[in-house]
Amino acid sequence: MALLEILNHTHPALRSKAQPVQRVDKEIRRLIRDMMETMRAAPGIGLAAPQVGVLKQVIVFDTGEDGCSGALVNPRIVRSEGEATDVEGCLSIPGLQGMVPRAAAVVVQGLDERGRPVEIQADGLLARVLQHEIDHLHGVLFIDRAILDTLRWVSREEEEGKEPKEAVAVG
Repeated sequence: MALLEILNHTHPALRSKAQPVQRVDKEIRRLIRDMMETMRAAPGIGLAAPQVGVLKQVIVFDTGEDGCSGALVNPRIVRSEGEATDVEGCLSIPGLQGMVPRAAAVVVQGLDERGRPVEIQADGLLARVLQHEIDHLHGVLFIDRAILDTLRWVSREEEEGKEPKEAVAVG
């Protein structure tokens, strides 16, 4: 496994649409492993392939909650309901946080790391992370959805949790 470079928000790949994966093969499984390692080392709780310069529809996530980690290939939101607004950050924009309204619950379909169809019903933190990462696959950053007057820069200590943490440290 290898740590991958997480691109800065100014990189054009982050504003590009990722392409669907035609076949989940060894290359995609290696990408998933490397992305998971990169996300955890960052540290973050979600990461999309465009953030590491790969324009393919692949995301990884690990919220730290039981059963809330994995990878999705070609994920799509098929149902959403409610609204929840919470603080988010992004590994591609280190230090910036803001309030982002999202669906409170989602149903996401895609393929797992073996290419098998899966469906995830999520609410709370996992729903937020999945929406954030799927946005990356469409060239959308959290700042595009954030309530503008809530965006603020935070110190490294706040980001690392040494002070009370307000943000969801997604990918």
